[in-house]
Amino acid sequence: PELFRDADLKLGEKLIRENRCSECHARKFGADGSSIYRPKGKINTPAALRGMVDYCSTELNLGLFPEEVTAVAAVLQRDHYRFGISPAARPASGR
Repeated sequence: PELFRDADLKLGEKLIRENRCSECHARKFGADGSSIYRPKGKINTPAALRGMVDYCSTELNLGLFPEEVTAVAAVLQRDHYRFGISPAARPASGR
């Protein structure tokens, strides 16, 4: 999506690791935390995804800059949400 066109994916990956996003999601949602990526309609646009990352940054006092929020959201778009990608074009893993 256009919102993520110039996002720095390497930065997003680094921020996800450094801020231990997966560990927090596992604590809040159980198992490996991946159920957070399928909240049945809650996150249904690229803008809503970016907004949720911004919300996490604010609530957890991460202090991410706008371009960092976009970078994290772009990685989540690529790895989990795939807005604008037809189901036939998605990898078999569901990513």
